[in-house]
Amino acid sequence: MKLRLKRPIIFFDLETTGVDTARDRIVEVSMIKIMPDGEEITRTRRLNPGMPIPPEATAVHGITDDDVRDCPTFPQVAKSLAQFIQGCDFGGFNSNRFDLPVLVEEFMRAGVDVDFKRRRFVDVQTIFHKKEQRTLVAAYRFYCDKELEDAHSAEADTRATYEVLQAQIERYDDLENDIDFLAEYSSQGNAADFAGRILYDEQGCEVFNFGKHRGCSVEEVFRREPSYYDWMMNGDFPLYTKKLITEIRMRAKNR
Repeated sequence: MKLRLKRPIIFFDLETTGVDTARDRIVEVSMIKIMPDGEEITRTRRLNPGMPIPPEATAVHGITDDDVRDCPTFPQVAKSLAQFIQGCDFGGFNSNRFDLPVLVEEFMRAGVDVDFKRRRFVDVQTIFHKKEQRTLVAAYRFYCDKELEDAHSAEADTRATYEVLQAQIERYDDLENDIDFLAEYSSQGNAADFAGRILYDEQGCEVFNFGKHRGCSVEEVFRREPSYYDWMMNGDFPLYTKKLITEIRMRAKNR
């Protein structure tokens, strides 16, 4: 089934040095840009993460330090990558919780400003879990009646994700072939940042989603306890989360 698109959508997958969205780095990125007319443009490349790849990560994706020794770093490709994804929505498998936060962090470390606020994000894993409760390999077998060869290869996982979404739309009558609908359906709550540390409440105000101030207004906590902002800025939080809380703090001061 051909997706009905108002603008291009990027299906993407990352292989990384680990699972910490704030500290780990990308070692391989694959993107398939689907144009509204159905044209597909594929970009896959390995990257030197600038840090050793742990053996447990290599055991998953098979990429070693030697494999990426002569590859470019993310900062070296960040501008061209930003141009490639400009004006696109995004689709992935567990992308809202992992791949997207990692990608945002890499752009921020590289000093390349990419506006993700007006994008739509379709997480195929969320749709799958709401419907069937499986993994990507099982999803590919279930929906597409195929075996996923080269699982944990970024390009193989990316293409499988795209095919699974197409099959999901065909299978379920209540899934609309519309990116706005699919993004809303696959969202994991109303997160204000990509790591889910800050949420929007029913009134659209930012509230904490962790720690002793869970459920409390970010702005109000910073007003009562200014040191909490300093603690977060000095802590091991994603750069985008720090950027967001700084915007909230400055907005409150300028009122």
